[in-house]
Amino acid sequence: MKEIIYLIPGLMTDKRLWSRLIPHLEDEYELIHFPIPLSEDFDEIVEHLDKEIGNKKVNILGFSLGGYIASYYTLKNPDKIKRLFLVSSTPSSTEEKDIARREKKLQEAREDNFSPLNLEKAKELLEIKDDEELIHIVSSMFNDLGNKAFVPQLASTLKREDLFDDLVKLNIPISLYYSTEDRLLNHTSINEILQKENNLKVISREGTSHNIPLEFSKELSIHIKDWMSHE
Repeated sequence: MKEIIYLIPGLMTDKRLWSRLIPHLEDEYELIHFPIPLSEDFDEIVEHLDKEIGNKKVNILGFSLGGYIASYYTLKNPDKIKRLFLVSSTPSSTEEKDIARREKKLQEAREDNFSPLNLEKAKELLEIKDDEELIHIVSSMFNDLGNKAFVPQLASTLKREDLFDDLVKLNIPISLYYSTEDRLLNHTSINEILQKENNLKVISREGTSHNIPLEFSKELSIHIKDWMSHE
């Protein structure tokens, strides 16, 4: 029987996020995509995930916002998690410098003033600028999910608490993989994690990519396989 890995996407991403990663992993693992429920309450979100997982003991990988959800779930249900992997994500609160900007965007979205992500803006979010299919995937995920997903997902980011100290007390393999110049990542949290003695395996790659599962799927799959090899 294959080991199960639950895959949790991030803000305004869906199962298409894993489309280039799955071919590298599907022969070895059972990969289950968990779409983020339309809720801004992390307790409610992880209740949905717990119903999905049931009595199984699984591995869990989260990207960006999904990494925080995966961390939150792991702390709520440590007996159900074998391993935790965070991609372009930290188990931390939102930085003060980002809160006002997000609150402004949230207010606009609540007033139904939703700005679609055109191809040019999608391209700006990527490290790889010449992959047309990739640009279309990022734009389509955002626009298809739309305002109904954007409002609760963005609102949830304003309710994050720092989970790091509790997370590192768990005796499970935890890996964190990120790009050194990712402008969407909380680098203050990364620096704090690197300075504290803990059991996290922190792996960095040179570059700006936030969407690592799409842009650098092969490299990510190698680190996932290594993570899965640890008991």
